[in-house]
Amino acid sequence: QVQLVESGGGLVQAGGSLRLSCAASGRLYSMRYLAWFRQAPGKEREFVASITWTGGTPYYADSVKGRFTISRDNAKNTVYLQMNSLKPEDTAVYYCAANTKNWSLRTSGYEYWGRGTQVTVSS
Repeated sequence: QVQLVESGGGLVQAGGSLRLSCAASGRLYSMRYLAWFRQAPGKEREFVASITWTGGTPYYADSVKGRFTISRDNAKNTVYLQMNSLKPEDTAVYYCAANTKNWSLRTSGYEYWGRGTQVTVSS
């Protein structure tokens, strides 16, 4: 089992920045990919970014490319999502997810999920 706990959400004005953290614990040796997803009210959960636990090229959704950066600190067992130039359309609950299999941008491709952290961007 892998446990994931997100933090760092909040209210920010458009153009501002936030950094989300995802603390992982449990059977970390089994993890392959860590990802961030988000879900806005009335919408489906969507892929934001992913990174491998052991190193590799990050992957981003087109909607956040150039504004968001995913990174990891293995010493702290933590994955981060640095979000810059935030827009009102970035408002959503952000979820951290992990899998033990192949890369995916689908929610069904991830076995472990955190409870989410709310990000609200005001215009």
